[in-house]
Amino acid sequence: MAIKRVGSVVLVVLVGAVASYAGFQASAQSATTQKTAAQQFKNIQVLKGIPAGQLIPTMQFISASLNVECTFCHVEHEFQKDDKKPKQIARKMMQMEIAINANNFEGHQEVTCNTCHRGSTHPDSVPAIAEANAKPPMGGGGEESSANLPTAQEVVDKYIAAVGGKGAIGKLTSLSEKGTMSGFGGREMTIDIYTKAPDERASIAHMPMGESVTAVNQRGGWLGMGNRPPREMSDADANGYRLEAKFALVPNLDQVFEKLRVIKPEKIGDRDTLLVVGLRQGDPPVRLNFDQQSGLLVRLTRYTQTALGRNPVQIDFADYRDLDGVKIPYRWTLGRPHGSFTIQVNQAQANVPIDDAKFTKPEAPAGNSQGPGSGH
Repeated sequence: MAIKRVGSVVLVVLVGAVASYAGFQASAQSATTQKTAAQQFKNIQVLKGIPAGQLIPTMQFISASLNVECTFCHVEHEFQKDDKKPKQIARKMMQMEIAINANNFEGHQEVTCNTCHRGSTHPDSVPAIAEANAKPPMGGGGEESSANLPTAQEVVDKYIAAVGGKGAIGKLTSLSEKGTMSGFGGREMTIDIYTKAPDERASIAHMPMGESVTAVNQRGGWLGMGNRPPREMSDADANGYRLEAKFALVPNLDQVFEKLRVIKPEKIGDRDTLLVVGLRQGDPPVRLNFDQQSGLLVRLTRYTQTALGRNPVQIDFADYRDLDGVKIPYRWTLGRPHGSFTIQVNQAQANVPIDDAKFTKPEAPAGNSQGPGSGH
């Protein structure tokens, strides 16, 4: 999960609508997700029994919770080594966290790295002094519904009307978009995005070091960077990217989620929204913010479940325009704990043929081998 800093902006080397991974990601293969972390990676001592495909997202969760890079704990390019003291401490902290949840919360994941660290390598044990007239911060725990809220069906009906009516839902079967991507220390680059029903997507960013590709199909996901061999995406991240593909094609919410629950009004910038939580079997809840006036979706927040906590991805939608009778966003900003970037679409085509090769991982050159494990 290597992270590069460009100016004051943290750039996670991943493009499209989801961030890409390097370093640790080199050895994560969804083809071997049935293996345990200890079977797939070298020198695993704490997270031995978790699925191998969860190890990389779990490392990303630690990185985001402490706001550090891989090399804070690991020897660069030799992640299995135990030479650094922070790695030894990290193992003890993971054992402590697992024990706290097991002994006090019936095994539920209530305490995580982020509970104490909140983006710092050292937890702050002293409460902060409040600013004058400042309201106390609200906790990030359970949601409470407010009275006099519309029903979930009423929110869905308004959303359907906003995007073009019942005839618009399911109308888009493919989408070809060209635009620019910005947010990397003032840099701007061009990007092509291809989406195909039911949930295939490929983003191709044209970067100085070559094309950076993020793609997902029905079998899995993969990432490519320049002339490097393509890398498999973790199953959890592939599932998240598929969800984004569904929303790019304006979905029927009743078919995406098993249950929708209206939670509360929520302010996003100067817009009044309704927070709705969507539930899917086996996946973390998805938070959806709908504009109370227009009914359009203005924010989607999804989570990748890891062994130690949930990694959030927040997507803010804007600049809705009509495309063949369907309203779609021409601009969106994707945010993660380490940074964000914005995509502005300049040209969009609906229901055009898209070659399946766009979503298919190229064969790696013969003799290529994956890198070493991380050593947790």
